[in-house]
Amino acid sequence: MSDHGGVHLAHTEESSTRQVWRRVVVASLVLIACVLIVYTGRDGYVDNNGGEISVLDATYYATVSLSTTGYGDIVPVTPSARLINILLITPLRIMFLLILIGTTLEALTASSREEFRIRRWRSRVRQHVVVCGYGTKGRSAIRALLGNGTAPESIVVVDSDPAAIEEATASGFTGVVGDAGRAEVLRRTSVERARAVIVAANRDDAAVLIVLTVRQLNPTVPITASVREEENASLLRQSGADSVITSSAAAGRLLGLSTDSPRVVAVVEDLLTAGRGLDLVQRQVGQSEVGLSPRQLQDVVLSVTRGGRSLRFDDPLIGTLQSEDQLVVVKSRR
Repeated sequence: MSDHGGVHLAHTEESSTRQVWRRVVVASLVLIACVLIVYTGRDGYVDNNGGEISVLDATYYATVSLSTTGYGDIVPVTPSARLINILLITPLRIMFLLILIGTTLEALTASSREEFRIRRWRSRVRQHVVVCGYGTKGRSAIRALLGNGTAPESIVVVDSDPAAIEEATASGFTGVVGDAGRAEVLRRTSVERARAVIVAANRDDAAVLIVLTVRQLNPTVPITASVREEENASLLRQSGADSVITSSAAAGRLLGLSTDSPRVVAVVEDLLTAGRGLDLVQRQVGQSEVGLSPRQLQDVVLSVTRGGRSLRFDDPLIGTLQSEDQLVVVKSRR
């Protein structure tokens, strides 16, 4: 398979039935217009069988004329009728033929156009996010990305289910059909130029294989992976994942909290829902904040990362903030 095989760009495709009916309606309107033109100027036409030109004769002439059959039994004889044929009937004939062969031309050129679009996309895509898996976790991760301002065209979805990729492209994302654990599939996502990779596989062994493959193709890209069983989290980290989310453990802790502290669960859900209410945000220390303590900031500071080490907001080692510090804060989205 070529480098472009399996890549599906975002699209809003009109159904084939609707396309056919649209062409039939346009062709019918062209035919009706031709009939009216001929019948209106019927005095300029002659029927070799004799008699006046009727509506049926005008329809017959329009039909054989537009289809370029032209039996010659009804012909324009006056200069005005021939001029109308040149100026009106001939353009209508060309339009009618283009409508009839439009479907064939579209079928012949569709693959070439799609190949060109994919080549252009591959040459331009930079700093995108690759999401491996478009299940419940993958879709939730994408919603968080969108809530934090990531553009849909900067998200590439990989899944082995063609129906899932069809759903992803209909939502405005680029999709790649295939197993994300295979290097040739990940190469189609241009993972070597990605700014982040999210691994949302349904199985832990598949997640480990994907992380290993991504790390082989891009040794520096940040990888966030989800894992079902907490005992497999260390294996994912050893494989190259920078962050590991244990879905079952996180769900279990929320279930336990909901028994005695239901409002705590509500706040946690609010923090995890990007774009509204309270949001968790990582940001650089501002110039005006250098020299202040975390408690003096307008945002609620949860942690400070300094020299690769993460310090809690109340850690005395923080002292005052420095220009290279990274903060994790709680912001209010009003």
